[in-house]
Parts: sequence; C-alpha cells; structure tokens
Amino acid sequence: MAFSSPYSLGRSNPSLIYILPMSQAKSVCESWFSTQKISNGLYLITEPHYYWFNRANLWLIKGQTQDLLIDTGLGVSSLRHYIASLIDKPLLAIASHIHFDHAGSLHEFEHRAIHEAEADALRTGDDYEALCAPKQGWVLQEHFDLLPYPEFTVEQYTMQATEPTHILQEGDVLDLGNRAFEVLHLPGHSPGCIALYDPQSKDLFSGDVIYDGELLDQLHCSHIPTYIATYERLQKLPIGGVYPGHYSIFGQERYEQIIVEYLEAKRKPGCPAVAPP
Repeated sequence: MAFSSPYSLGRSNPSLIYILPMSQAKSVCESWFSTQKISNGLYLITEPHYYWFNRANLWLIKGQTQDLLIDTGLGVSSLRHYIASLIDKPLLAIASHIHFDHAGSLHEFEHRAIHEAEADALRTGDDYEALCAPKQGWVLQEHFDLLPYPEFTVEQYTMQATEPTHILQEGDVLDLGNRAFEVLHLPGHSPGCIALYDPQSKDLFSGDVIYDGELLDQLHCSHIPTYIATYERLQKLPIGGVYPGHYSIFGQERYEQIIVEYLEAKRKPGCPAVAPP
C-alpha cells in the first residue's frame, strides 16, 4: 500500500478526519473505475476519484484458458460488475496483500486468492491488518474527490470478510494457457506480500513490494530486515518490465535503482530494525 504515513514528514496528519459542511458536500461520480488497455491481454484498472498517493493499480491479465485479476481496490463500488464485459473465461482474483486498497473487493469474486500468511485476516475481515480500522486513520474522507454512492462515509468503511478459495504459497504456478506466473512470497511491507513473475517475458507484477514511490516499511505489519532480504533476492531476478501496485510501469534500470537506493539507506548504522510502536 502506498499512502501518506505518520512517519512521512511534510504530509498531513493521517489521524485527522475532516467533516465537510453540507455546503461543501461532494458529488457522486458517474463511474468509480477507469480502464486503460496496456497491451493485448493486459488492462490497468484504477479508481480515479480516490487520492492519487494511495490509488492502487488493478491488473487484469487475459489468458487463453483463465484470466487473472491482481488486486481489487477499495471495495466501495462493484469491481466485478465493472469488468464483466471483459471476462469470458474463469477468473481468479488475487490480493497481492491484505491492505484495504488492494483487497477491498476480493469478496465479490467466486475464485479469490491470497498468501497463507494473510488468509486469516481475509476470512475474518480484520480491519487492523487491512489498515482500515478507524483509530488507524488511514481511510480519510478528504481522500475521496467524488463519492462512489450517495450515502458513502469513511466511518462505515470496513474490510468485508470472505473465505479465500485459493491459498497461495511460494513457488505456486498460475497457468493461463498461453503464459504462466510464478508466485513469489516477498514479505517486508507486510507478512503476506506476493508478486507474480512470468519467467518467459520476465514481467513482474509486484504489488507493494516494489514501486516507484515512497516505500513503506514502518507500518505495524512491516519488518525492515525482512524487506532488505526481499530486495537482496530481487536483485538477482531478471526483469523485463515491472507492473507495480501503485504509480507507473517501469523497466530494469529503474528497478535496479530503486533496490540499490533502498538497500543503501536501510543498511546504514542506526536504521531501525523494527517498526516503531
């Protein structure tokens, strides 16, 4: 998840929730989602009326025998209905991790998957592990430029519990007929973070493991030494393109830069080994 953090200097305090007066009431959007066709068989779906800093990339990969949906957004509007016209074969919806901006609509789909480390949080609808418990202050009214429906307020927002139908583990292979993805367990940001890797094209769908923006490793669920180990592993991975959970697609050169910059910063003496309380 990429969002403004209490440890990020110069950003607004995420614990402040602003109540808009009626004169400033927000409008309801016509469509909560937008879609961009990246290439044949690959679509990028986003939630454009939500705060850009937190806005997740949802990747729909069309296969020969099966489709994949990587991440499902906030869950404030029906993603399943929105993408129905693009789906013509069995679909597996995957949460790259449990955080609310990635797993919010997972409950809508018949086939849904998450790493085993965060399966319990999904099946119980654990708002704390999803980072959307009210006291955590991550879900803010001002982060919604327009509303998904007329009665929406952040006070009613919650992670809907759902039973995962597929439990993902390191090394699992997801075969789409014309291409296959290997599940990489890459914890550090959260215990159950995964990425999907195509060894033929060398494409990496990286979730929140790596993206070109502020990398968050000081959440209650984060662990810096584990993140370092993950990045040391990623240094050895041949890369074609990176399709991240936030912000823009990038290639091998930027991928290597991000990893080196993180490792140089976090290996310095005095860098905290665990998240602050």
